[in-house]
Amino acid sequence: MTTDAVALIAGGRGDQEDRAAARVAEIEAALGDPWDPANPVGFSRLLEADEAGELSDAGEKALDTLGLNAEFVPVAYGGRLERIDTLVRVLRQVFRRDVALGLGYGVTSFMASVNVWTAGSDEQRRRLAGVLLDGGRASVAYHELAHGNDFVRNEFEAVPLPGGGFRLHGAKQVINNAARAQAWLLFSRTDQAPGSRSHSVLMVERDQVDPERLRILPRYQSVGVRGCLLGGLDFDHAEVPAGALVGELGQGVELALRSFQITRSAVPGMALGATDTALRTVLGFARERTLYRKPVADIPHARATLRNAFLDLLISDSLSLVGTRAVHLLPEETSVYASAVKYLVPKLLSEAMNDLSIVLGARFYVREGEHGIFQKHLRDLPVLSLGHAGSAACQATIIPQLPRLARRSWFQEEPAPAELFQVRGDLPELPFSRLTLASGRDSLSASLVAAVHELPDRTPEETAIQRLALLLMDELRQLQEQSLELSLEDRTALASPTSFALADRYTVLLAGAAVLGVWRQAAAEGADAFLADPAWAAAALDRLLRRLGHRLPDPPASCEERVQQELTRRFEERRSFDLYDTPLAG
Repeated sequence: MTTDAVALIAGGRGDQEDRAAARVAEIEAALGDPWDPANPVGFSRLLEADEAGELSDAGEKALDTLGLNAEFVPVAYGGRLERIDTLVRVLRQVFRRDVALGLGYGVTSFMASVNVWTAGSDEQRRRLAGVLLDGGRASVAYHELAHGNDFVRNEFEAVPLPGGGFRLHGAKQVINNAARAQAWLLFSRTDQAPGSRSHSVLMVERDQVDPERLRILPRYQSVGVRGCLLGGLDFDHAEVPAGALVGELGQGVELALRSFQITRSAVPGMALGATDTALRTVLGFARERTLYRKPVADIPHARATLRNAFLDLLISDSLSLVGTRAVHLLPEETSVYASAVKYLVPKLLSEAMNDLSIVLGARFYVREGEHGIFQKHLRDLPVLSLGHAGSAACQATIIPQLPRLARRSWFQEEPAPAELFQVRGDLPELPFSRLTLASGRDSLSASLVAAVHELPDRTPEETAIQRLALLLMDELRQLQEQSLELSLEDRTALASPTSFALADRYTVLLAGAAVLGVWRQAAAEGADAFLADPAWAAAALDRLLRRLGHRLPDPPASCEERVQQELTRRFEERRSFDLYDTPLAG
């Protein structure tokens, strides 16, 4: 790494974007060409580790050398964490190669540590920062198999002791890195009374626990992310000090939901790297494979599938961008945006992967060779829709907020600031203390409504965007009417399928608003010719409205042509298929 790059990453000079770009370039260069069979962290070796059910040792050593854990520690405590969207870009380079490595090496530590950065004491933050910056790991334990996402029924106990401290008793299952973490964040019952105030979060360090009072449960085998070390913890009346409590007693549910706003916003955007690789793999195959006397890539159905996967990546990244930047700019509104990101982005990415598998044909079953990485990513990606922040849990977070948004926000709110849609613009510090469980505000949808009255119509592509944006606004008005009609029961976790369908449609509308905002901001800045081009935005909005069931005339042919040209250019120049158009190794 050059002296200039070191200075940028250390904050010696340059703005936030300079530091982010330098860090992404450093990681990509260090990991090397993934298609090189001799590369110890290339696809060939990563597939071998996956077949053995192991996390890549060479991959972990490379990330150790890169000091990846510093990405999860705020700058104030000696790390590099200053922006969530930057964290997503950095980890995307790891997920591009191996979802299991991204989750197993570091993202689990990130998901655990957010609880401490959000509500921990200064001492807890310093201790956890020390663990991570020394190369250690933290793990988060929400799960109990008997109760799944129903946290308030969890039975794992942390009984407060009369003289201070807690006695831990019970088991937690399916915890990533349970056996090798130096610190655990434990979601624990601290009161037998029913309700949301009966649980708390504790940060328990391994060396605080009597080893005679702790049993590490056997590893769980999984279909996807085979290398991840999923295990469990079984405490037998183990005592830990009072300083283990994170935040206040009885604050566990609130703290978990506030922490989810950050992790739900971030992790899906990281995983976008895996679908990027999948598209690159299938496009390479389609350009080389001949069928009916022409390359597969020239067959209309295959060509459309590849192009649509590219659009899905751009749509997903637009929503991810807005979600991560909202944490900084609109923390009071992040609850609903984070849930939308966590629900819709993995869904779009998984559907794109399934469509791409049809183009790859029988080769998508092959678990080795130049196309073997596809089936690994196809197996690994659905894991992101499971766990403590699964799809249904995200919809259940959105549903009770719909009537409030319908009454107080939609068609009344001021639009979001332009900074929300900037791909590379600077951001203020992370406002952990301002994250709220619900606010009744939605300035992202307000940006959609405001844009409808300001859209240009000089070109066929702009006219198409105007027409599509009007349809999205009509959808929002229908959603408003239907949300106001929801019964009290339909606003709970026991809601009918109708409520869940409304939540689904709302996330698609937010994605449309994000696409529109990203395009308009890029056009205003003029720095990225493709993002400033209305062609991709029109094609993306058309795709989203078809997802909502609209039967539409085809957008102008120039939209398809421009998106196809950009897809080809990025493949040939080895650049990423996301909003950042990043140079890639290889």
